[in-house]
Amino acid sequence: MTSAQSSVIPTTTIPKPEHPRPDWQRSSWLNLNGEWGFRFDADNLGLNEQWQGRQQSTFNETIVVPFSWVSPLSGIGDNRKGIAWYSRNVRYADIKTGERLFLHFGAVDYSCTAWVNGQQVGTHTGGYGAFAFDVTEAWQADGDNHLVVRAEDQDAEHQTRGKQGYGEIRGIWQTVWLEVRPCNYVDSVRIVTKLDGTIAITGSIQSGGVEESTLIFEFDGGSVRHEAALRLNAGDNKFSTSFQVLQPRLWSPEDPHLYEGTITLKTNGSSDTIATYFGIREIGSALFDDRSYRWITLNRKPVYLNGTLDQAFYPVGHFTAPSDEELQDEIWRLKRLGLNLVRIHIKPEEPRKLYWADKLGIMVMEDMPCFWGEPDEAARTAYEAEAREILNRDYNHPSIVSWVIFNETWGLFTTRDGVRSFRPETQEWVRNTFRWAKSEDPTRIIEDNSPCNWDHVETDLNTWHFYKNGYKILRDHVQEVVDKTFPGSDFNYIGGNLQTDAPLMNSECGAVWGIEGSAGDSDIAWQYRYMINELRRHDKMCGFVFTEFHDVVNEYNGYYRIDGSDKDFGYDAFVPGMSIADLHSPDFIVIDAPPCETVKVGQRLEIALLRSSYSDRYHGQTLRLEWELWHDRFGSKAVADQGSQAIEWNGYGVAALNNVTVNMPATDSVAVFAVTLRNDQGDAITRNFITFDVRSDDSNGIYDLEGKWLSVPVNHYARQEWPYAWHALNNHKVNGGLQGFVEFEIKLPADALVSSLGNMEIFFEAGAKVVLRKDKENSEAKAIDLDFMSGVTPDPDLNPSTYYMTDESKHPSLVKVSIDGHLVESLNLPDDPADSRGVLSWHYQPKDTKLEEAGSYGYLHKVTVPSRLIKPIVRAGGFTLRLKVDGDIPALAGGLALYGRNAGRYPIELLVRYC
Repeated sequence: MTSAQSSVIPTTTIPKPEHPRPDWQRSSWLNLNGEWGFRFDADNLGLNEQWQGRQQSTFNETIVVPFSWVSPLSGIGDNRKGIAWYSRNVRYADIKTGERLFLHFGAVDYSCTAWVNGQQVGTHTGGYGAFAFDVTEAWQADGDNHLVVRAEDQDAEHQTRGKQGYGEIRGIWQTVWLEVRPCNYVDSVRIVTKLDGTIAITGSIQSGGVEESTLIFEFDGGSVRHEAALRLNAGDNKFSTSFQVLQPRLWSPEDPHLYEGTITLKTNGSSDTIATYFGIREIGSALFDDRSYRWITLNRKPVYLNGTLDQAFYPVGHFTAPSDEELQDEIWRLKRLGLNLVRIHIKPEEPRKLYWADKLGIMVMEDMPCFWGEPDEAARTAYEAEAREILNRDYNHPSIVSWVIFNETWGLFTTRDGVRSFRPETQEWVRNTFRWAKSEDPTRIIEDNSPCNWDHVETDLNTWHFYKNGYKILRDHVQEVVDKTFPGSDFNYIGGNLQTDAPLMNSECGAVWGIEGSAGDSDIAWQYRYMINELRRHDKMCGFVFTEFHDVVNEYNGYYRIDGSDKDFGYDAFVPGMSIADLHSPDFIVIDAPPCETVKVGQRLEIALLRSSYSDRYHGQTLRLEWELWHDRFGSKAVADQGSQAIEWNGYGVAALNNVTVNMPATDSVAVFAVTLRNDQGDAITRNFITFDVRSDDSNGIYDLEGKWLSVPVNHYARQEWPYAWHALNNHKVNGGLQGFVEFEIKLPADALVSSLGNMEIFFEAGAKVVLRKDKENSEAKAIDLDFMSGVTPDPDLNPSTYYMTDESKHPSLVKVSIDGHLVESLNLPDDPADSRGVLSWHYQPKDTKLEEAGSYGYLHKVTVPSRLIKPIVRAGGFTLRLKVDGDIPALAGGLALYGRNAGRYPIELLVRYC
């Protein structure tokens, strides 16, 4: 930032004050973000009335640049499409004789014209590309300069809009800045790196005349230096050169090393210096051993792409991140999950986010933005122009490993005679576009169309999308795709085109749309774990892209909430220390079994295990696989079986391990088979687990309890009073909303009615119960329109599948337990949770494609009956148990959910133990 900049606008008042292009930064620049005059032009009067010449005071509103006029951060917050004008007075005098001044726009949606002091300086069309105008001749270095911008966004069908249904990006939506360049300057470069350290650079230099010049490359603190002598002619000068980096340090997500430095053009006493960087890496694919299919490679080694889809939407800024800190934090949070890839969806990202991906180490699939009309000449022309701008802008980011040209055939359908189809001529345009991208950038993997309609044409990646729920449904689907994928197959291709040996990976997956009316806002932890197991058990699979990074306005299946807050997957309750990152380990143990299976007490069975390795870190080493079978014994851990095996960890890909034979517990329980892979230092490399519903034939259940017990089904209550009350999960769960009570009349068996009875305890599983609008309105039969591109924001409370996944927001309740009218205990129920710990609520879902309070569970409670009440209970032959939530403390009046044998986390009804 120059001294002139700080004198015009205090740094603290400038939103996003950082230079927007860390990959291409000159030192003399002025950030123009901040308050601009603003005015809508609904009747398109501005040009005729020459608003470009009016003073800023005539612009009747104030907008905060660089935020879309629709977004809250802009200060306008108006969703109207059409025309708007911006105005700003700027003083900037730090320009030497012969230098050029450029007005830069990170992006403006969709078309714009700019004036300086009433003189038109340029026009641009396209919503995502960066551009600049030379304003030297119009600029007044000795006074104020009046900047005016007219932006127009009419949502034309040929526009490259992308997924702006989440929130529009009308008008200026990325940083605006001034930049000083000398008369002779470097216009652009493309950097191609090789693993041997060869750095090949091509580029363009603009010159004011015939000049002798020197191009200097200096990186890594001067340890990498190269000079090239050039003779420039007036105008555009193309050049190419190369140099060698000795003992190159390669870029990867594990070691995202950047060679930072400068490119300097010295000409006749003047110089143009650009701060930039590069990373040495190669992305591609290769055949390994005797396989007929390729794997994706990074630096010529196989890499498994653990990825997620990023809609890159922010509630307050829409497609513009509120701050650079937010962008940095996003990349950190991706890495925290153990991911190595992000697919930035239908939105070329802000360059600073790509910078943090470069710097912190996340591979990027970057989508081109789509249009929503038909692929006519106007749409094709607009798309091609924007694709060129995007590829040119982002070419040098080492994090970008793939360009996705189209998505799900959006914009590629033509309707003729009432029939909508992906026509042969459009398929050829897609092929030509793929080949253009490949010729422009042979260093990256290019995907023609990321498909949900089985319609590849020509591609470097054989990908597909699925949104399915239910273990068997998903397992069979993935198996079918793998079986039908081989060179020469016509599966997943259209128009007579056939598969090559291109790598197979999934480019969108999850359960958000695999459920009737969508999954609403529900637990993703259960399905996610078995989905990863199914993907990792196939040697042919090279990776996945999970939908999605964080929740958006109508898709709540993110790893994080839309505000960045955490969701609790609950995995560490099954394997100590386990997190979702364990499922993303390049060295992974596949448990080839359902997520839960019903078995008999004491049953002996075999569990199949596989090793999946896409890293050579432990190759040649002996690793130890530890396993145990355990269950919860009313609050304490009981290990039923355990063991270990040494594994010679050699080679890439998927291979079978020795099966493990286990003996199930002798009691009704949820048994957990947990595995941990450790290195020779004892560090955990990856963890995994499956569960079993262990059942006896005893209607009272068999439990590891002293004495005897009586099992009372939770739905066998005598009475209840709640504003809202209903059963769920085939009547194995009883819900009462807000304030009220449920009451049981418990009749003791004859063997309990003896004088020696000394102790009595009551066990049950209970949680709080948040009442949603669907619960109040019985909305399970309501159809919910989830047209996400229309900007609809459905209320998740109305979705029949919604049961909020456990997160940082808690919903507590206070339950008063009374026996025969005597208050014996008050129970704090901390939450109404739903995640992978709700094993039985998942296992006994009535229908895979329609969720019913899925993953919900409670907390195990033990209430000791006071000794003073036992004699009266024996005398009466039973007692009245009341669980009550009252309104004494409104914040704790969160209702009550009682879980029975086939619901929740614990395989019990209401148990009365006596001895």
